[in-house]
Amino acid sequence: MSINILMPALSPTMTEGKLAKWHVKEGDKVTSGNVVCEIETDKATMEVEAVDEGVVGKIVVPEGTEGVKVNAIIAVLLEEGEDAASIKVPDATASPAPAAAPAPQAAAPAAAAPAPQPAKPAAPPAAPQPAAQAAPPAGDGARLFASPLAKRIAKEMNVDLRAVKGSGPGGRVVKADVETAAKAGTARPAPAGAPAAAAPASGAPRPPTPPPFVMPSGETRKVPHTAIRKIIARRMLESKQLVPHFYLTVDYEIDALLAARTAINAKGKAKISVNDMIIKACAMALRDHPDVNASWTETEMIQYGNVDISVAVATDRGLVTPIVRQADLKGLARISAEMKDLAARAKEGKLKLDEFQGGGFTISNLGMFGIKDFAGIINPPQAAIIAVGAGEERAVVRDGKMVIRNMMSCTLSVDHRVVDGALGAQFLQTLRSYIEQPATMLL
Repeated sequence: MSINILMPALSPTMTEGKLAKWHVKEGDKVTSGNVVCEIETDKATMEVEAVDEGVVGKIVVPEGTEGVKVNAIIAVLLEEGEDAASIKVPDATASPAPAAAPAPQAAAPAAAAPAPQPAKPAAPPAAPQPAAQAAPPAGDGARLFASPLAKRIAKEMNVDLRAVKGSGPGGRVVKADVETAAKAGTARPAPAGAPAAAAPASGAPRPPTPPPFVMPSGETRKVPHTAIRKIIARRMLESKQLVPHFYLTVDYEIDALLAARTAINAKGKAKISVNDMIIKACAMALRDHPDVNASWTETEMIQYGNVDISVAVATDRGLVTPIVRQADLKGLARISAEMKDLAARAKEGKLKLDEFQGGGFTISNLGMFGIKDFAGIINPPQAAIIAVGAGEERAVVRDGKMVIRNMMSCTLSVDHRVVDGALGAQFLQTLRSYIEQPATMLL
């Protein structure tokens, strides 16, 4: 009996995905544990292993197909002795087929193309029509350049446009030229039947016709949305619409933090980044304020037992947030090593499900791009995200004197249903103690 391979649900929120690549083809034999395809989810591209063994009798959904629903049939395995010709795909598999083969829908406009064909001849006359109106034939065959408004006013004021010298671009007659000529009385209408004599009335040769200005045109491309980009767009829209965001911004002095980082990197084998130290500082502050490490539900508040920090990583497919688990219990060297590994695999789309699902707090750092400050969008169901700006030298006042210090702006976005203003401010003050006095992170 044939065995259906179904589109798996690779994350709790996944309802559909993209079949990115097949690792097998029809006729191949597979056994349990063999990788048969790659599925692109909302956060990563993940490999799917075969559960049963058999011969690939039919690939229902071609690779590259987007919007494949969870539990839809994507392929059929044959048991020993079965014939591929006997495969009958159930009606339930009809839904992926149209998504995989949009050709019939694309063919409909093509087939309908002859119908609007008669409308095309109407387009060419439309293009020269303004020229015919803007350039009535002069007696010497020259073309008359005048704005539509100038023509209308000339007709109302009985002014011969051929006798008006234009002051517009390329000698074009504009409204002011017609009014001036009318006041001066130098542009009377030409006698009927004698258009040629009226042409040289201005006493000056007509300016040469300017060459038409051609706008440079670059190539316009349509880039299809990736599955990750569509999911990110939907979730960020839902977050801004449904989560009451509240923002708190502070400036931290980071001279001591930079000095500690320099000392660590000079003595240790691991190279610690400022971001690694911010992860550690946020983890310590969350441990001190468990009310911030929480989520909202309609029936209760969920406070997480572990301090798991999500860190935003930019990839070619969109934003991914791998998680540093129990960051408050780890040293800077371990946090640094984990982040390097997670970031590298996030950019390759090779994260495991548990490496980007969950987390109780997010850090988004754009300081390396020179961004001074910004406000992040909360990543539901989390209740807070901190946006970290660039560290830079600024003039500040200390003990009544102006001095130069390295400063860093951070903005905390919170779900106001979970974190109110006072709690958010207390969290930022605790975070200040860890950032401005990094030795306290060792306690």
